[in-house]
Amino acid sequence: MHFGARSIAVNIDPQTALQNTKTLLLDMDGTLLDLAFDNYLWEELIPRHYAAQNSMSIEEGRDYMFEQYAAVQGDLKWYCLDHWRDLLGIDVMQLHHDSSHRIGYLAGAREFLRSVHEQDIRVLLVTNAHPETLALKDAKTGLGQYFDGMYTSHAFGHAKEHQNFWHALQDEVGFDRDTTMFVDDSQPVLRSAQEYGIGMLVTVSRPDSTAPLRCDLEFSDVEKVADLLL
Repeated sequence: MHFGARSIAVNIDPQTALQNTKTLLLDMDGTLLDLAFDNYLWEELIPRHYAAQNSMSIEEGRDYMFEQYAAVQGDLKWYCLDHWRDLLGIDVMQLHHDSSHRIGYLAGAREFLRSVHEQDIRVLLVTNAHPETLALKDAKTGLGQYFDGMYTSHAFGHAKEHQNFWHALQDEVGFDRDTTMFVDDSQPVLRSAQEYGIGMLVTVSRPDSTAPLRCDLEFSDVEKVADLLL
């Protein structure tokens, strides 16, 4: 069956929808874990290292990096540590480890995971994070204990922004689109899930605890996942 993209997102009441959810798909960065870590790493630390390595000003290094990000945004390369290591000549995984003290849950996220883990809901992590990044963040936070399965787009060869990811995930775990809720902070990712036909879509409006609340979002939103609980 073909599911065409809808031009207007379906608004739902997130709390009520959770009560009707059989499979809960959760993003990691910006949904459960504070995106402040990733923003610091990719917007500040890596550009600074690249600038120093190539005798550039910090501004020049940042401009160059942002051009490279834009060139692959939404593609699996954007999330691939091997791609950035080869392109930049920087051990970006080591920088992740060096800054790992900054990794942490968003407010209320751990409590939310504990709650849904105890309910009659299948809870799956679906992330674009590189497997090494996922392993590091799991080691730092212990989030894996709350999931019935954890899936990274790298295992499927397609980022969540693409339909092939959702078909591969369906083949792997099987889920009913009408009783599945998907929570993510990325609007392009949610659009892709909507095109695939997932019925209950929710976005997080404060994925980075140090940044302002996001407005004018396309999907039903909560400031934090804990707000989904009644």
